[in-house]
Amino acid sequence: MKRILILAPVLLMGCDPLAPPEGVRTATADEVVSCEYVKNISSTPGVFGPFASVGLEDARNGVLKSAAESGANTVVFEPVEPGARVFTVDAIAYRC
Repeated sequence: MKRILILAPVLLMGCDPLAPPEGVRTATADEVVSCEYVKNISSTPGVFGPFASVGLEDARNGVLKSAAESGANTVVFEPVEPGARVFTVDAIAYRC
């Protein structure tokens, strides 16, 4: 409940802290062959169970934000089998 109260003023101002950062795209490994490696990034979803999709989206956005802060503009996420439970989101950041 406290999280909602804290986020409410930010959301009303038109800024979504859970939104992915601008300027960073996702790609496949084949698309980054000529790009410069920046770093490996991992994130853990903060919630599971019925809210797993929200936790997964937040973790992916955290990876994208970390990539942007490191100067990367492209992220390749490790593939996940559809329907599999995800406990860690792993990716590699590149500058293309």
